[in-house]
Amino acid sequence: MSNKKPKTRTTYRRIPKAKGPTQADKPGRHILYERAVQCGESEIDMVDETYKTLRGRKAITLREDFCGTANTSCEWVRRRKDNQAWGVDLDTEVLAWGKNNRVNALNGDGADRIVLMNENVLTVKTPPVDMILAMNFSYWTFQTREELRGYFSRARDCLADNGILFLDSYGGYEACREMEEETDHDDFIYVWDQAHYNPITGEMNCHIHFKFPDRSKLKRAFSYNWRLWTLPEIRELLAEAGFKRVLVHWEGTDTKSGEGNGVFTPTENGEADAAYICYISAEK
Repeated sequence: MSNKKPKTRTTYRRIPKAKGPTQADKPGRHILYERAVQCGESEIDMVDETYKTLRGRKAITLREDFCGTANTSCEWVRRRKDNQAWGVDLDTEVLAWGKNNRVNALNGDGADRIVLMNENVLTVKTPPVDMILAMNFSYWTFQTREELRGYFSRARDCLADNGILFLDSYGGYEACREMEEETDHDDFIYVWDQAHYNPITGEMNCHIHFKFPDRSKLKRAFSYNWRLWTLPEIRELLAEAGFKRVLVHWEGTDTKSGEGNGVFTPTENGEADAAYICYISAEK
């Protein structure tokens, strides 16, 4: 989901199904996810610049909650030679993949400055850090006010003095629709599937699928059971958890294309887009 217009759908030439391994068997779901969903460079640009603006100095230590492959943590330690990162996730398989394919690939360029921890974000113990990141709406796994406020409170306790918690969020009137959205990439199609939404509880079930030119598919490569939290609810719970100031950083619009320009600035007034993604900063 984003406030950018979806790309035109590609129609692949119809070819017979291949015998043996298909394109869906080759790249691996984690690589596909990183290519389709993540942009570690722009994400680190945003939090790095925002922290410096709000605190008057550069951050050094970062904790990535629900870190997955630790792609963002790797980007952080590449930025400066004194940067350090801790990545926390309950999924042993994805952590092992991230260590073997992302952290170890850094070699002498920061691998020794990343610590991956197979632990629960609610109970993990790490040194006080300048920033905690919970991105890709991962914290939406907490589906009650008590659970989400508890996570925010715990994250606040783990921040250094003047530390900042960074989150992302999405919304707009398309966010609660049961729908599929396809986005073209060079050699695959990314499918975001909002399979079910309960307007009474806010609970939603979403999946990520991938399609390939040889007609093979990777169905439900990733699945999520979330609550669709609104920005007012998130801000209220952050305040209840003790954060002093909570800012919503809204993406600007390119005047020529009408699409998002990738520049996020704090504001109290957002546009009623069909779909948007924004960032949230919560200051200890």
